[in-house]
Amino acid sequence: PAASAQPAAPEPIGNVATLTGTATVTRNSTATPLQIRDDIFANDEVATSGTSSLGITFNDGTTFNLRANARITIDNYVYEDGGQQNSALFNVTKGTAAFVAAAVAKTGDMKISTPTATLGIRGTTGLVEVPEGATATSRNVGIKLYPDADGHVGRIEVNDRSGASLGVLTRGASGFAIRPGTGGARFAAVPLTISPQQITRDQGFVRQVHSAQTLGRQVVTEQRDFRRANPDFRRANPAAPYPNRGQPVQPNPQRQNGLPGQNRNTPQQPGQQNRPGQMQQPGQPNRPGQQPGTPGRQGSQ
Repeated sequence: PAASAQPAAPEPIGNVATLTGTATVTRNSTATPLQIRDDIFANDEVATSGTSSLGITFNDGTTFNLRANARITIDNYVYEDGGQQNSALFNVTKGTAAFVAAAVAKTGDMKISTPTATLGIRGTTGLVEVPEGATATSRNVGIKLYPDADGHVGRIEVNDRSGASLGVLTRGASGFAIRPGTGGARFAAVPLTISPQQITRDQGFVRQVHSAQTLGRQVVTEQRDFRRANPDFRRANPAAPYPNRGQPVQPNPQRQNGLPGQNRNTPQQPGQQNRPGQMQQPGQPNRPGQQPGTPGRQGSQ
């Protein structure tokens, strides 16, 4: 009889982009240390230890940056380039997580859940702060909205866990604390007064998540290209890491627009000779790091 077909291996939905200190992923009840470029799959639970931080970029460009002692679970992630039924649900159970939304939020339904509220993310940057031991009846969860890297401010719709609306954030540097309600209401979204010192601290987190997104897009593209060029690699080497695992990511301007949802209208930075994919014209100055008289090869590292 013909051999039965082997089930297809699950496809990664993202990759580790940045890592300081130690972080782990729990998959199929087994905890494993993470390294840069490692694959992330649906239903993974990722966590950071003390004094650590972790940046994860997903296939659509959505990026999370977890601070120390943070934990999130990817409860759902469906993304198809150009599709209109994309969706994602990220469950922040502990700690501070900065995020920047991308294609899923713009073309589908992206949500972030916490112990007391569920957030509808409509293409924006934000912070979620879940204190240690937060439950549906204790400890306040903080939610903040900040501008994207290009200055655009999106929208965060805040609902309780049953779906009832608690409020909407549409202004940069604004936020809610989710607290037990009064007068029969189970929860209430109380506007936060964010001090200048807190804004400065938060902006540092936001810059880090934007930087992680830039590197993460490159990692996701490189790992995707490797899988396509080597379709039998994972089947033949189920436990083998991909090349360059754990190595820092060097920014490559030629990959900056490699994923959907990225702003392709960003002005060219001073000193850039060529846009990604543009051929060097005869007589044009050499790019930085190129030896005089050596022809420039497009895409070289």
